[in-house]
Amino acid sequence: MRLDDSRESQNVEDRRGSGGGGGRMVVGGGIGGIALLLVALFLGIDPSVLLQGGGGAPTEQTSRSAPGPDDAQRRFVARVLGETEDVWKDVFQRSGQTYREPTLVLFSGGTQSGCGAAQSAMGPFYCPNDQRLYLDLDFLADLQRRLGAPGDFAAAYVIAHEVGHHVQNQIGVLRRVEELRRGRGEAESNRLQVRVELMADCLAGLWARNAQNARGIMESGDLEEALGAAAAVGDDRLQRRAGGQVVPDSFTHGSSEQRVRWFRRGFEQGTLAGCDTFSDQR
Repeated sequence: MRLDDSRESQNVEDRRGSGGGGGRMVVGGGIGGIALLLVALFLGIDPSVLLQGGGGAPTEQTSRSAPGPDDAQRRFVARVLGETEDVWKDVFQRSGQTYREPTLVLFSGGTQSGCGAAQSAMGPFYCPNDQRLYLDLDFLADLQRRLGAPGDFAAAYVIAHEVGHHVQNQIGVLRRVEELRRGRGEAESNRLQVRVELMADCLAGLWARNAQNARGIMESGDLEEALGAAAAVGDDRLQRRAGGQVVPDSFTHGSSEQRVRWFRRGFEQGTLAGCDTFSDQR
């Protein structure tokens, strides 16, 4: 991955070593009205007009902490985040919209988020309440060691996926989806959640294609690294690794095949309209 010429995002908050702990709220998933939101964004229509409200305002002022330790991992994360900012700023501008940049919080062990307490064991996540991404860098090491998905572009895929949730939040998808999940049974609620996660995978692929076209950040083998990471975190593969039975109704992120397919679609098409996982239920 070529990031030497990439700028470092200033939206990185380094809390490593500050302690914390607990659980977190999971970003939800759903269907009706999603395709309309995607069309609205590209027609230059404010999606909040369609949903009687935007994609969710933060409950607290977004702060930008002073840079943390000047280490290679932090610089890598900041540069990947900067690449996502440049791509999404351009995508939104082309449709007459303004992209609000999220903050990425680095932590170790646990920390507090706008969605409650966060814990490393739960993996990276996005909190729509404070519009922050939360990442313990140890997860990226686990991705390589335990899940068999090595490479810097595999790590970039993880960050781009969480940024995809921020995009969903900003255009109103997450709020609409959460409304649709109310009153649904567990299996149906899980199916809706899967569509949100697959869309975030597709948006990560969209980012990769646009960043490559604009700045040539990818090297030989990078696409395979991203696809390998998407496959490694499929629900079916994780359930098998845990020694349990594969139960599709319990999936919350999608199978390995689905995750790979939707990342690839985003990469090949490079458009937001191509990431409508709610109309295409495969």
